[in-house]
Amino acid sequence: MEKMRPFQRFLVPLLFGAAALAAACSPSSPPAPSPVRAPVETVTVKSPEAEQRASRAELRLLEREAQIEELQGRLDAARQEVVRAMAKLQTLASRAEAASGMAEAEIAFDSLKSAARQQGSPEIGEAGELLRQSTTEFNKQNYGGALYLANEAKSLAAAGQERLANGDIGELRSGEVLFALPLHLQTTGRGNVREGPGTNFKVAFTLDAGTPVVAYSYADVWVRVSAENGRSGWISATLVGRRQEHAGH
Repeated sequence: MEKMRPFQRFLVPLLFGAAALAAACSPSSPPAPSPVRAPVETVTVKSPEAEQRASRAELRLLEREAQIEELQGRLDAARQEVVRAMAKLQTLASRAEAASGMAEAEIAFDSLKSAARQQGSPEIGEAGELLRQSTTEFNKQNYGGALYLANEAKSLAAAGQERLANGDIGELRSGEVLFALPLHLQTTGRGNVREGPGTNFKVAFTLDAGTPVVAYSYADVWVRVSAENGRSGWISATLVGRRQEHAGH
C-alpha cells in the first residue's frame, strides 16, 4: 500500500471537516404540514316532545295574557263606575237594588255551573270572580259598584249558557283542558280543521291564513276552535296565534 504523502495527510482531515460543516449549515427540511381537518358540522335534531311542550307553553301564555287583558278591562270599567257613583251620590243604587242584582247573578251563575257540569265552561271562573268582587263592594256599602259587578257576572253567565246551548263545546274528550276563558286567535297559515285532536281524524274544513277563530280548549298540541261561520273542530296549535288587533294591548 502506497504511503500517504505529507500534503495528503493534511488534506484528508480538512475535507472531512468541511463536509461536516456543510452538513451542519445546510437548511433542514421543512416539517411536514399538519393534516387539515374538515370542519365539523353541527346538526340540531328537533325533539317532537320539545315542540309539543313549546306549543303547550305558547297556548298557556296566550291564555294568561287574555285573562289579564280581560280582567284588567273589567277592573278599569268597575273603577270608573265606582268613581261616577261616588261623584254623584244621588245616583247610587240602593242596598235593596244591589242585593236583588246579586241574587239574579247568583241564579245565572248556578245555572251555568249546572249546564256545564258535563261539558265544562271557561266562563265559570271569571263569573265567580266577579261575584266575589261584587260581594266585597256590597260589604263596603258601595252598592253601585256591587250592582255593576253583579250585572257583569250575570251577563257573562248568560253568554256561557248561550254558547253551551249552541254546541260550541260538546262533551270533553280524554285529556282535553278548557281555557280559563275563550281565546280570540287567528290562523297563522292555511290549515285543516279536523273532527278530533289528531291527524287520524277526518278533515272537517279548511281555514285560510289570518282567519279569526275562538279557542275554547286544547288536548296535547291540538286546539278546539270555532270559526266565524259557526263551524268548529280541532286545529294544530302551530297554526294559530294572537290576533293582530289584540297584539300590543
